[in-house]
Amino acid sequence: MFVVALILFVLAAVAVVTGVLGFTGTLPGNRYFGVHSEAAVKTEESFKLANKVAAPTSIAAGLLLAAAGAVALVAGGIPALIVAVAAVVIAVFTLGAGAAAAEKALATAFPAEKIGGCGSACGSCSLRDACEPA
Repeated sequence: MFVVALILFVLAAVAVVTGVLGFTGTLPGNRYFGVHSEAAVKTEESFKLANKVAAPTSIAAGLLLAAAGAVALVAGGIPALIVAVAAVVIAVFTLGAGAAAAEKALATAFPAEKIGGCGSACGSCSLRDACEPA
């Protein structure tokens, strides 16, 4: 179980460090760590906001993984593996919830620009006159 615990501790360290750096706004733009949605990578400011919003869930996921690593280190056999797998699944869902919250915050902070001058109700600008009342 030492190897399982070591993997969980490494994942926990990555999640906690990413969360702390995201919360402080010092997480550098990269391809591997942090929130990487289309809206988050548009600008440096949006990347920082997204990772600041997702930071608490990243830290919580890291603490959960560290606790599971401790259980895997102390316990042995099948129960330790069940705890490890359950912790990884819950941590992934926790990180996903943080990314969803970050995406919602980005949609509020940086609203999408409106497209089209006629309201885009008809599907084509050539049909615009057909949509107007007679």
